[in-house]
Amino acid sequence: MTYGAFFDKNKIDTELKELETQMQDANFWNDQNNAKRITQQVSFLKDELDNYHNLNTIIDELDTFEQILQEEWSEELFAEALKFLKESQSYVDKNEIKLLLNGKYDRYNAILTIHPGAGGTESQDWAEMLLRMFKRWAERSKFGFNIVDLLSGDEAGIKSATIEITGEFAYGYLRGEAGVHRLVRISPFNAQGKRQTSFTSIYVYPMIDDEIEVEINPSDLKIDTYRASGAGGQHVNTTDSAVRITHLPTNTIVQCQNERSQIQNREKAMQMLKSRLYQLFEQEREKERQKAESAKTDIGWGNQIRSYVFAPYQMIKDHRTNFETGNINPVMDGDLDDFMYAYLKWNAEN
Repeated sequence: MTYGAFFDKNKIDTELKELETQMQDANFWNDQNNAKRITQQVSFLKDELDNYHNLNTIIDELDTFEQILQEEWSEELFAEALKFLKESQSYVDKNEIKLLLNGKYDRYNAILTIHPGAGGTESQDWAEMLLRMFKRWAERSKFGFNIVDLLSGDEAGIKSATIEITGEFAYGYLRGEAGVHRLVRISPFNAQGKRQTSFTSIYVYPMIDDEIEVEINPSDLKIDTYRASGAGGQHVNTTDSAVRITHLPTNTIVQCQNERSQIQNREKAMQMLKSRLYQLFEQEREKERQKAESAKTDIGWGNQIRSYVFAPYQMIKDHRTNFETGNINPVMDGDLDDFMYAYLKWNAEN
């Protein structure tokens, strides 16, 4: 058996040759957006071919070990085979996960929004802890992390945040994080030192490529400008450069304040709106909106996808997959891969 049982090498070879032929055209770089998309696709396909060859090499090596050991048993050769298997396991596991990243939007960049539930400062602090967790995960994964919009809490934490996370399969890895995250801890904001429960809602959607057209009627838009808040360059807090766009028919709201000018913020906000609406229209056409919206439930009891218990014991548990760990510090420092892998496997089986 080879990796080719799950991988159409001939199809990949054909697509790669077609794209490389387009790249040789003298006018290839005239359309910058299309050129960028094609070069990214070529890089992705070459990586896939490398994985194909590497995995088949691993399989061939193990087959060879097995054949030799069946013909003549050797403790020394068996130990060598086990060592090789152990060294190859991590690479095989990562590629197994890639096979599960087969959703329509999985290869796209991701937009992640964070909204604390009721509870004031305690919930807002929890929202900021999750913001840091996802930032550290992006850094570990070598993904880009850009805060598009941030509203700070009155005393501590944040009231909302919108983040753009860029990298191959960013949305595929992050889509399982959408839902309500519940925290149980001894609150540092409670003078009596009582245990308190807080909730924060996470929503994730793919950043749609520029070449995909979404028809938006300008009369359906309400565009507001306001003064940006928080740390930033010389223009922050001095001009009304932040932009909020509301798509009235769907009540979809996006906002951006991190760019230097109102024009740049408007362009970024329109890109996010386009992504949100494209996904929404796709869900409606495919009659899957109810399933997609299920992650956007009330921010409170009974709706959480994951619980983070810091006291009286330490445990983080995903309620969909039942995957859990008592080692909470690495997770809060961005080590989310095991939870993401468990979700992808669970989702493929359900």
